[in-house]
Amino acid sequence: MAHLHHDHGTMPPPMVTDPHAGHTTGHEGSGGHEGHEGMMMKMTFYFGCKNVELLFAGLVINTPGEMVGACIGVFLLAAFYEGLKIGREVLLRRNQVNVRYNSMPVPGADGTVLMETHKTVGQRMLSLPHLFQTILHVIQVVVSYFLMLVFMTYNGYLCIAVAAGAGVGYFLFSWRKAVVVDITEHCH
Repeated sequence: MAHLHHDHGTMPPPMVTDPHAGHTTGHEGSGGHEGHEGMMMKMTFYFGCKNVELLFAGLVINTPGEMVGACIGVFLLAAFYEGLKIGREVLLRRNQVNVRYNSMPVPGADGTVLMETHKTVGQRMLSLPHLFQTILHVIQVVVSYFLMLVFMTYNGYLCIAVAAGAGVGYFLFSWRKAVVVDITEHCH
């Protein structure tokens, strides 16, 4: 059986994770497993204020004061996201055009024929309101991905800020949301 030759002299030093420091030390170029400046992404929830990268490589939280500021910003971003969702719905209802009413026969319980009316609304594709809705949609998607990435830091403080901001935002803005209830619907 032939012996395979392994060159142990070219192996990078082992990576050592210090759970108290919040970062990984070791070889910088070890196959792309490390993030910016030797930090490794956490894969479990933790509560810490040291070496927490937030969305961008240059935005690193290192003090409790910075964490409080980041949590306030994330909280406001999550509340803004909820307001944006509801605001888009309000604007959409306000700018609806081409209202049509369609009637269709529906058999009644005693054999009679009832007429049920449905309202159909639309919006013109080449219009300023639709262009504005499209721009708001792009902003909403970008903000939602930012919030997802913040949550994926697994930092407990930031995750709580996302959830609390979304809850407060929903509470503040959702009362404007119109709920349409179909009284003929029997399966609620």
